[in-house]
Amino acid sequence: MSDAPPITGPSELLAALHDRWNAHDAAGFADLFDADGVSVGFDGSTVVGAAAIAEHLGSIFADHQPAAYVGRVDEERALGPGVALVRGVAGMVPPGGDDINPNVNTIQTVVATESDGRWRVVLLQNTPAAFHGRPEDVERLTAELRGLLPR
Repeated sequence: MSDAPPITGPSELLAALHDRWNAHDAAGFADLFDADGVSVGFDGSTVVGAAAIAEHLGSIFADHQPAAYVGRVDEERALGPGVALVRGVAGMVPPGGDDINPNVNTIQTVVATESDGRWRVVLLQNTPAAFHGRPEDVERLTAELRGLLPR
């Protein structure tokens, strides 16, 4: 379990996921999920359950240094009492790099629920932002993500 304060709004979840991924904090990342939450990775890998997510990411972080997320929230929408949809985009900066790799830009969707004042991820879905046949859209998104890089 992470010592970070609880997430009190659904949009905070996506930024927290990015922060904990970038810190290689598998337990903290998984702590953002509901006990039965689902994480679908960029390559389609699907992991079910917070404990399994922690284990899965722990092995990834132990074997190599993954690229770091840079992203933003584009929409937060209430779906009902205590249920929200959060949509965002993210790019990744390779280890030792200083620029976004446009080949791994992603559209991210989070479905979240609130219980006892704490928001948790029920589903994290990563979809490649390949924009087949529309290279100008890849370039546009990459430029937007570059604008989020620390200066």
